[in-house]
Amino acid sequence: MLIVSGAAYIGDLQLDNSFAWLGTPSALTMLSVAALAEVLAYYVPVIDNLLDTLATPAALIAGTIVSAAVMTDVPPMVKWTAAVIAGGGIAGLTQGLTGMLRAHSTVLTGGFGNPIIATVELGGALLISFLALVAPAAAIALVMLFLLVAIRLLRRLFGGTKSSDSRT
Repeated sequence: MLIVSGAAYIGDLQLDNSFAWLGTPSALTMLSVAALAEVLAYYVPVIDNLLDTLATPAALIAGTIVSAAVMTDVPPMVKWTAAVIAGGGIAGLTQGLTGMLRAHSTVLTGGFGNPIIATVELGGALLISFLALVAPAAAIALVMLFLLVAIRLLRRLFGGTKSSDSRT
């Protein structure tokens, strides 16, 4: 939301009229403070896992709002359906997967591996956000690639390899 707010504030992104508040100095300031607090919190053991519990539902809401905000001249039914499915769904799934990766990292490394996940998550979020502004199709492709890689990684971490039943 911070990137959308900044892009709207400087005039690089046109928002739907009902979301014009995102391009105001107040929104930009509030979202900047919130983003800084969130990034710093992800580097604090225990707080990072607690934050994941809160961030997953928030990601659904934020993804829906951002998606709806950038859909101009779209009928309301189409706008909100697409915003919930595409924006909220992908944001929630992405946050949920990173939360599960972080929880697994906490168990495996005692939390020492979590800053690596936080750094990769921050870099990925910045990359996707900026890419979504300049090359939306590339951003969508990158998100899909991330989701596929994350799902495969989680299957390996949580599922292991299935042993075959060898009967003689």
